Order: sequence, then C-alpha cells, then structure tokens
Amino acid sequence: MLGVTDVEFLGCPDGRLTVTHELRRDISRVIRRVRPTRVVLQSPQRELRSMYGSHPDHIAAGEAAMCAVYPDACNPFAHPELLGDEGLAEHAVAQTWVMSGGEGADHYVDITATFDRKLAALEAHASQTGHLTDLEQRMRGWGELQSRAAGLPAGHLAEGYLVLDTR
Repeated sequence: MLGVTDVEFLGCPDGRLTVTHELRRDISRVIRRVRPTRVVLQSPQRELRSMYGSHPDHIAAGEAAMCAVYPDACNPFAHPELLGDEGLAEHAVAQTWVMSGGEGADHYVDITATFDRKLAALEAHASQTGHLTDLEQRMRGWGELQSRAAGLPAGHLAEGYLVLDTR
C-alpha cells in the first residue's frame, strides 16, 4: 500500500515488548546493516492525555530504538559481536524523527495528498484496526489537530515530529 519493499520483523510478541539489551542489539544490527540517514520512531515518553497514543509496546519500541540510534549503533564498543561476528561496523544516524503529539513537534509534514493511502494501510493491518469502527475519523481528527499546530490552511492534514540531530 505504501511502497515499502523491505520490512524486517524482530520476532517480539505483540503486547509483551520491553526494552532489553537484546532488543537494542537487534535494532542496532539493522541500523548498522542498512546505514540509514534518518530513523523515524515512536515517542519513548508516555503521553498521559492520550492512552491510545501511549501503548506500552509503542513506548518500549521508541525507547529501544532511541537507545539503538544512540549510543548503541554508533558506538564501536556497544554490542561487539555485531562487528566481531557479523562485520557490522558502527553507524551514526544523522537525524532521528520522533513521532509527536503536537506540543513537542518542531517539524510537520503535510499528509493531505497521501491520507487515503495511510488510511488504507492502517485498515489492511486488520489485527490491530479491524475492531475500530471510527478509524478514519480518529486519523482525520489527529491529522487536523497536527495541521492546526503546524499553521496549515483549513482542510489540510499533517503529522508532527521532533527532529533530532543524532550524528
């Protein structure tokens, strides 16, 4: 739906994700192998005003990914087996974009033109969204809130990020 050609699952069971040394290593492995210039991740902070946006798996994924970006993936002494056994040298990610609820965002992306594709992709993730009868309204409302925070014209939709220099 979105044109993604490469997806890698780390085998963590739904609802039981925790920040472990092993998870940080596994994410660092992918970063060192792919060598991205940008990583987009969930916020590692609980948003008390949004229980939906504060799912424990999302928070754990955000924290583990943040630790993998820095210090793990760019530190040659972190996870020495990645270099010694797998030949994966350290890599510094230039930017990390943290998904943000608006107050912490400093960069917004206008998603008006791609909203239908986003919605179709979410609907295809039936195990997570199949029970939601108001998915489009939720996503549209979220996008409108972000659009207002971005100062975009009425009728536009946006997503907000906190952009970090992580070199």
